[in-house]
Amino acid sequence: MEKELIRLADIAMQFDGEEVLRSINLTVRDKEFVTLLGPSGCGKTTTLRIIGGFETPTSGEVYFDGECITNLPPYKRKVNTIFQRYALFPHLNVFENVAFGLRIQKLPEEEIRSRVLEMLALVNLKGYERRSTDALSGGQQQRVAIARALVCRPRLLLLDEPLGALDLRLRKDMQAELKRIQQQLGITFVYVTHDQEEALAMSDTVVVMDKGRIQQIGTPEDIYNEPQNAFVADFIGESNIIDGIMHEDRLVEFCGRKFACLDGGFEKRENVDVVIRPEDIDIIPYQNGHIKGTVTSVTFKGVHYEFIIDVDGFKWMVQSTDYRELGSEVAFIIEPDAIHIMKKSEYSGMFGDYSTYSEAYDRDIREFDGEEPQEEKQYEAEE
Repeated sequence: MEKELIRLADIAMQFDGEEVLRSINLTVRDKEFVTLLGPSGCGKTTTLRIIGGFETPTSGEVYFDGECITNLPPYKRKVNTIFQRYALFPHLNVFENVAFGLRIQKLPEEEIRSRVLEMLALVNLKGYERRSTDALSGGQQQRVAIARALVCRPRLLLLDEPLGALDLRLRKDMQAELKRIQQQLGITFVYVTHDQEEALAMSDTVVVMDKGRIQQIGTPEDIYNEPQNAFVADFIGESNIIDGIMHEDRLVEFCGRKFACLDGGFEKRENVDVVIRPEDIDIIPYQNGHIKGTVTSVTFKGVHYEFIIDVDGFKWMVQSTDYRELGSEVAFIIEPDAIHIMKKSEYSGMFGDYSTYSEAYDRDIREFDGEEPQEEKQYEAEE
């Protein structure tokens, strides 16, 4: 295992008396690709700026390679940052944009040329040295920004939603490029995004944040398969989250019946949250299932169909390659390894029921048919 490179110890941050980070404790290892993931306003960019030296925490310490750097200014840290706006110099060509930091260091011209050309080759921009940055596509400008950040050979590269301005196809291409570059150079990356798929695809470690706190740290597989609370389960992919009762180890009750599961370590008859991913549910003939309901929404997703199924007022999401008609009665079974048990948390009851999803679908259908939505009629009557 690689040694520790960055450590945040009990970091807290306040802006105008409002606490935006609370008790942040995080270790980033050398050569690791770590992603800070969460919704807007969760504190991930503030955390990144504290690592980079652009913000000083209200309390707590930042360590780099074992040395406290909490009050060290950005230019003295062995860190470079790439922001969503690439901030390229429009009056300089590609070569000079990449060479800028090396010229500040007053390195010999031969070394500057060698290192700039090496970086341009690494980001697949060989032959673009004399191009104006204004003549480049968004993806090419992103590559120039990466080359400029890496040419100074930082120990750590911070990336704040750097792919947010790119279209979907180009963003996926750049995800693969960034991961390749990080592995090839062996530089530590700390990456900020709100895109769950991006985080799962690129990272060695994912740090899920909300309300200024770290909710869970783990590998992409751990975060997806073993979420620690309802927020993580809902934010990372789709999840059905149902109230349950643990009767004993590996036996949980929900939807009025008991199911075998693989989890244990809970109190007897402890109230829990039960997480079941939509792709882990098998639809079967109505008469044979554990759980029965009515299909209230059908969406074709290309690889599979996405169904919303009403089970006694609770709307489940189920993903299946088998088509079922809107309004049809169906049943499904759930295997023990598809059931994940979580302790109750402040997020319990906030996620996991797709009633709002189904209502939005129903409203869209009514509007398409020229029927006024019922809730709007009711609202006008109350007015």
